[in-house]
Amino acid sequence: MRRPGGWWRLKSTPEKVEAYTRWSFHFYGIVEIAVMGLSAFGRLDARLAAVLFLTVTAHATVLMLVASRALDWELGQRGKPVQLLRALAVLTVVVSATALLLAKRGAGGDDVGEVAGMAFGGVVTVGSGVLALGARNWRHTVALVTGFAAGSGVLVVLLGAPVQAGLATACVVLLGSGFVAFACVFSVWLLNAVYALDEAKETRARLAVAEERLRFGRDLHDVMGRNLAVIALKSELAVQLARRGRPEAVEQMIETQRIAQETQREVRDVVRGYREVALEVELAGAQGVLSAAGILSQVTGETGDLPGEVQSALGWVVREATTNVLRHGDAEKCSVTIRPAEGRVVLTVENDGVPETTGAPGGTDGRPAGSGLAGLRERLAAVGGTLEAGAVGKGVFRLTAEVPLPVGGTALEVAP
Repeated sequence: MRRPGGWWRLKSTPEKVEAYTRWSFHFYGIVEIAVMGLSAFGRLDARLAAVLFLTVTAHATVLMLVASRALDWELGQRGKPVQLLRALAVLTVVVSATALLLAKRGAGGDDVGEVAGMAFGGVVTVGSGVLALGARNWRHTVALVTGFAAGSGVLVVLLGAPVQAGLATACVVLLGSGFVAFACVFSVWLLNAVYALDEAKETRARLAVAEERLRFGRDLHDVMGRNLAVIALKSELAVQLARRGRPEAVEQMIETQRIAQETQREVRDVVRGYREVALEVELAGAQGVLSAAGILSQVTGETGDLPGEVQSALGWVVREATTNVLRHGDAEKCSVTIRPAEGRVVLTVENDGVPETTGAPGGTDGRPAGSGLAGLRERLAAVGGTLEAGAVGKGVFRLTAEVPLPVGGTALEVAP
C-alpha cells in the first residue's frame, strides 16, 4: 500500500509544478466561496445570504473549471474552451452587476452594502483575471482587464455614484484584475519553461549518446575503411598475378593476410578503448551533469593511483548511478565517496529525494533492480567486485561498489 504523499514524490519536477499551478488557480475559486460566499451568513438575512452564497459558488465553480481547461489548452492537451470562457465572462458580469445593485440598495442595513460590495470587487477582479488565460497575447490581456475596469467604473456611475467613485472603482478593479491576470499568465509561462527545460535535458542526453555513437563509428571507419581498401587492392593484384602464373601472387596474399590480421588488432583496440572508462573523467562528468540539473554534488577521494581495470569498473558504476539519480526521484543532494579498505576500493553513491515504494530495493530509485544494475554486477564480478544497492533511510538511497586491488596495487590517498 502506497504511503500518504507517495503520489507527490513519484511525480517528476514538471508534473509537480503543473499540479501546483493548477491548484493555485483553483485557490481563487476557494477564496471566492470562503470569503465572499460564507461571510454573508450571520451578517445578512438567511434567504439573501443563501442566494448570494449560491451565486458566488456557481461563479467560483465555473471559474475553477475554466482555469483547469485553459491550462490544458496552454499545455496542448485539449482545445481552447471557448464556450466555458464565454460562460465565465457572462457570469462575471451578471454576478458583479447583481452584487453592485444590492450594495446600492443597501436593503437590510449597512451589512448588505458591505458584503455585496466585497462580492462585487472579488468576482469582477478574479473573474476578469482568470479570463486572461484565454487571451492570445498580452495586448488582448490588457484590453480584457481594461475593459472590465472601465465597465465597472461606468456601472457605478450609472447607478448614481459620483464620477470620483467611478474612477476609484475602475482603478481598484484595474489593479486587482491586472495582478490576477499577470499571476495567471506568468504561472503558465513558467510551467511551459519548466517543461521546455526538462525536454532540453532529455534532448541533451540523447545528443550526447548520438555524438558518442558518431565518434565510435568514425573511429571504426578510419580503421576499417583504409585497411579494407588496401586489402581489396592487394587481393585484386594477387588475382591478376595468379592468372598469369606469377609467383608474386603468393607474396601478395601473404601481405593481404597480414593486413587483415592487423585490422583485427586495430578494431579490438578501438572497441577496448570504447569500453574502458576513466574514473576521473566519469567523476568530473557526473559532478557537472548533477550541478547542471540543480543537484548539490560532492566527490571525495583520489583516483589517480588506481589500476586501469579498477578505474574502468568503478567508472561504469559512477555513470549508471548518476543516470539513475537524474532519471528517478527528485534528488537535491548527491555524494560520491571513494576510499580504500583492506586491499580493496569502496565506491559509495548516496542521494536523497527517492520515492518510497513497497518494492524490494535494487535500483537507485528504490525500485526492483533493472538491467542497468544487473550489468554493473556483471562488470564488477569480472574483476572480483560486488555491488549493493538499497534504501538506507527515509527518501535516501545508497549504492556501494567494492573492487579488490590487484596484488601489489597502490593504496589510495583519500582527500580530507
